[in-house]
Amino acid sequence: MRVLLTGSSGWLGRHLAPLLEAKGHTVVGLDVAPGAATSVIGSVADRALVFRTVAEHGIEAIVHSGALHKPDIVRFPRQAFVDVNVTGTLNLLEAAVEAGHARFLFTSTTSLMVRDDVRAGAGEAGAWWMDEHFGPIAPRNVYGVTKRAGEDMCRLIARESGMVVAILRTGRFFPEDDDTHAIPSGPNLKANEFLNRRLTVGDAALAHLAALERAEGCETFVLSAPPPFTRADAVELAVDAPAVIARYFPDAAELYARAGWVLPERIERVYDPAKAERLLGWRARTDFAAILAALRDGAEMPFAHDPDWISPVLGDATA
Repeated sequence: MRVLLTGSSGWLGRHLAPLLEAKGHTVVGLDVAPGAATSVIGSVADRALVFRTVAEHGIEAIVHSGALHKPDIVRFPRQAFVDVNVTGTLNLLEAAVEAGHARFLFTSTTSLMVRDDVRAGAGEAGAWWMDEHFGPIAPRNVYGVTKRAGEDMCRLIARESGMVVAILRTGRFFPEDDDTHAIPSGPNLKANEFLNRRLTVGDAALAHLAALERAEGCETFVLSAPPPFTRADAVELAVDAPAVIARYFPDAAELYARAGWVLPERIERVYDPAKAERLLGWRARTDFAAILAALRDGAEMPFAHDPDWISPVLGDATA
C-alpha cells in the first residue's frame, strides 16, 4: 500500500517508516520538519495540503502519528494543540474518507487516561488497573484533551463511513527525561517503567504495523510492555512494590543494587495491553525481564535514553 505517515520526522515516525517499507509499503512522510522519511513538509492543520498530498501521491491508508505532545505545552499555545491534534486529525480522516480508504491508524496516548485522582496516587482498590475500559476519562491538560477529541473524531468518522480505525494509546516510549520526576531519573526511571507503563519505540512501531495489517472495526488499544503482575497484586503494589517484584523476579533487588539503581517503592497504576495481544497478535518484545537480563549480563539497556531529545519542529507547528 501507499501509506501516508504523519510525524515521519519524529521519534516514532523515524522507526516506523523503515518498518513499513520493509513490509513492502510505499511511505509518503508528512511532517513540519525535514527527516529521512519525510517527503512533504507541512502541517496536518493545512487542510489543502493534506487533501492534495493524499490525491497526488495516490495514498491508500493513513497512519497518523504526528502531534503536539505533552512536553510541547511549554512551547506552544493551546490553540496550536487544537489546530494540530484536533483539526489536523479531522483533515486526515475526511481526506481518507474522500479517497475511499479502508483503514486509518491514530496514535493516541495513555496520558489522556491519567485523571487528577490517578495522578494523585492509588485508588481504594490499590494500583489503578488501566485497560481500554478504564474510565471515566478526564484528561488533565490540553494535550490529553485534544488527543481525546481526536479519538472521538476517529470514532465518529468510523461510525459514519465504515472505515476501519485503530486508536493506539501508547505508553511512554520517548527517550527524553521525565519532566516531573527527578528521583529516580534517567535510565533507572525508564527501567522501572517497564514494570507498568513503558515500551520501546521499536515495539510501538511493531504495534502500528500489526494494527495496519489486522485491525477490524473501530477499536482502541492500550500499548505497553506486558506487566508481570495480576490484578490480585494491585493492593500490595500500591504499598510495597519491592515485595511484589521480588516474587516475580527474586534477583531484581540485587541486580539493581549492583547498578546503583532503586526499585519503585510503590506502583500506583498499571497499563494492561492484553487486548492488543488478543486482537492484533502484538506483544511487546522488550519487558522488565529483558531489563534484568541486560543488568545480569552487563549488556546495553534495550531502550533509548537521550535527555536532550526534543521533538522536531520547524517554525510555528501550525504553519
